[in-house]
Amino acid sequence: MSSTLISANGVGKQYFLGADPFGTLSLRDRITDVVRSAFRSRPPAASRDFWALRDVGFDLRRGEVLGVIGRNGAGKSTLLKILSQITEPTEGEVNLYGRVSSLLEVGVGFHPELSGRENVFLNGAILGMTRAEMQRKFDEIVAFAEVEAFIDTPVKRYSSGMYVRLAFAVAAHLEPDVLIVDEVLAVGDAAFQRKCLGKMESVASQDRAVMVVSHNMSIVTQLCERVIWLDHGTMVRTGATREVVGAYLAQGSTSADTWSPPAQGDEPLQLHSVSILRDGGTTGDIAGDEPFEIVFDYSIVAPLAPGRMAILIGDTNGTAILTSTSTDKMPALREPWRPGHHRAYCRIPGNLLAPGRYFITVAEPLEGGGDTIHHGALAITISEQNSLASRDGRHGVIAPLLEWREEDAT
Repeated sequence: MSSTLISANGVGKQYFLGADPFGTLSLRDRITDVVRSAFRSRPPAASRDFWALRDVGFDLRRGEVLGVIGRNGAGKSTLLKILSQITEPTEGEVNLYGRVSSLLEVGVGFHPELSGRENVFLNGAILGMTRAEMQRKFDEIVAFAEVEAFIDTPVKRYSSGMYVRLAFAVAAHLEPDVLIVDEVLAVGDAAFQRKCLGKMESVASQDRAVMVVSHNMSIVTQLCERVIWLDHGTMVRTGATREVVGAYLAQGSTSADTWSPPAQGDEPLQLHSVSILRDGGTTGDIAGDEPFEIVFDYSIVAPLAPGRMAILIGDTNGTAILTSTSTDKMPALREPWRPGHHRAYCRIPGNLLAPGRYFITVAEPLEGGGDTIHHGALAITISEQNSLASRDGRHGVIAPLLEWREEDAT
C-alpha cells in the first residue's frame, strides 16, 4: 500500500477575465451576448488571463495533516477544488491514490429540498457506499452533528451552523482516505470546532490524511505537522508548521507604530489605519509593565450591517494569546455603525504579556457579511524591563499582575 495519497506536480489554473477567447460559450450564453451587443455603446473590454495557481507541487502522505495558509486571493480554495476534482487544472497533474471527501463551502453537496436524512444517503451514494454501509454509519453521523431533531427537515431550513455540522459529520464519517476541509468550520460554535479538531486528528491517526485551510494560525499550529504557504497563486514556502507560520506572520507586518491597509475601493467602512498608542509617546520595545492601546481609525461612508472590530494577538509560533472585539462590553455581539469618522481604542494593560515578540492581526467587517482579516498587521516586542516574568523566571504565555489579599484566620 502506497504511503502517498495525493501527488501534485506543476499544478496551475488559468482563468480569463472579460470576453471568452476560446469560443466556449453555451448556446444560451451566445444568444444573450448577441442581444446585449445590440445595446452596447462601446465594444466589450478585451479578455485577459489570470493565473489563480502556478507551479504548485507537493505530496500528501498517510497519517499526515497538511495545512494550507495564505491571504485572501492566494489560491487556497482553487487548489482544494482541483484536489476535490470540482475543477480541472490548466497545467500540471494531480494523482489521487484513494477516496477524497471534501468540505469546501457551506451547503455544497446538499440538495436544499431534501431532508438531512436524504442528503446523508445521497452523499454516501455519490462516494460509492452501499445503503447497508450508510445505515451502519447513519446514527453516528447524526449524533456527531447534533441535529437529531431536524434530520427529517429539508436542509434549506437549516441555519448555517446546522449545515456545517451535518456536512462535516458526513465528510468525516464516510471513511475517506483524504479529508479536505476549507475555512467553513469558522461558522460553527467553539464547542463543535473542538469536536471537529479531535475528529481530524483521529482521521490522521487511522493511517488516512487530512488537508485543512484556515486563517486561524492557532488551529493550523495545533493540527498540522507541515504547512504550504501560498501567495498570489504560487508556493512561497513549505515545511515545518512553526517555521512557515512564523515567516508568514512576519511577512508584511510592520514594527512601526502605524499600519495602513491597501486601497479599499467603495467599501462602506473605510479603515484608514491601525496604530499603537503608548502612554508618554515612547517608541521602541514596550516595557513589561507599560500599557498601550490599539487604535482603529475608520470612517463609515455608507449604510453597513451591524458589526464589530476585532484584534488577535499571537506569538511567533502562531499561537493565539488573546482575542478582543469592540463589542466585548456590549450586550450584543454586533452593534450598529454610526456614519462619520471614528476611532476605536482597545487598551492592553501593563503586566499582561510575557516578554517576547507578538503579531497583531486585525479584522474589519465586509459589506456582504464576514470579515477582512489582516494577518500580522503590526508587530510589537515586549521587553523584560519591569516584567514579572523576568523578575523571578516564572513560566507562562502571559505574565499578569494579579490581585492577592491576605487575612488572619482565627
